[in-house]
Amino acid sequence: MNILIVAPAWVGDMVMAHTLVQVLEASRPGCAIDMVAPPSTAALGTRMPGVREVHTLTVGHGELGLAARWRLGRSLPRYDEAIVLPNTLKSALVPLFAGVSRRTGWLGESRWGVLNDVRRLDKAALPLMIERFMALALPPGDALPSPYPQPVLRADSQAAAGIASRLSLDARGDAAVICPGAEFGPAKQWPEPHYAEVARHLAERGRQVWLMGSAKDRGVCDAICRLAGHPEVRSVAGETSLLEAVDLMSLANVAITNDSGLMHVAAALGVRVVAIYGSTSPDFTPPLHADAAIVRLGLDCSPCFERQCPLGHLACLRDLEPSRVIACL
Repeated sequence: MNILIVAPAWVGDMVMAHTLVQVLEASRPGCAIDMVAPPSTAALGTRMPGVREVHTLTVGHGELGLAARWRLGRSLPRYDEAIVLPNTLKSALVPLFAGVSRRTGWLGESRWGVLNDVRRLDKAALPLMIERFMALALPPGDALPSPYPQPVLRADSQAAAGIASRLSLDARGDAAVICPGAEFGPAKQWPEPHYAEVARHLAERGRQVWLMGSAKDRGVCDAICRLAGHPEVRSVAGETSLLEAVDLMSLANVAITNDSGLMHVAAALGVRVVAIYGSTSPDFTPPLHADAAIVRLGLDCSPCFERQCPLGHLACLRDLEPSRVIACL
């Protein structure tokens, strides 16, 4: 049986999609699983055990790209089933154009006809994102596997050593990674002085501290380095591709991070995680690792799931003292 997963565009969601891959393998022995993913997440699929091939959909974020979706759909091999994880109408078009006979997904943007196995989501029954992903692999109402599978990403240790050498980092294995960015918005981001205090605490105790993120995170990472004022606190934000970030992060033994895509990457690599939550909730997208600590204040106004603090004070993160994170470390 050949199965196609239409994968998410967010890094964290893509990592969590590996739980679906594992449920499909268990429920359909011998199946072959491929993915369709945008350039922002496609590379991660190549590091997931159980994924045979990843087809890249070169359409801009939020763009309809009807012609590109048509061309990709018509170029795909035959699939018996497609599972569409994003809830948008356009995300379901590639399996339709590919002629996949069974196209499964949540109703989302009223996708009647585009999907022919349409599910209605009960958010209270499936509060976790991974539960909503895994449920699409099973008949409606069937029990999810217990315990839940944890996402896994494979790192390339040889490549990791080469990346560390290129960036003049010591790969001796005691590095702490700090990931202070959050693509979703500033309401997820712990303040720079707080991260700097944690970085300085670690560096003064002989630890390397690597600040990681995309080119968009370079400014915040550089600011934390300046505030920390220690030579062992280094920023490599924007100096790696996504797969290089995966390999480099595998050399660390702890990651301190906002609720972000790199938080999920660290957990899937088996790196210990201290996850800081403000506007979002670990009841929806927790780090899926047995050795993860969650730090949050749990204010009455949190979680709001807003990109910017609607009250203008960001107290859920500003008032979360660095000592709380240091205690977890």
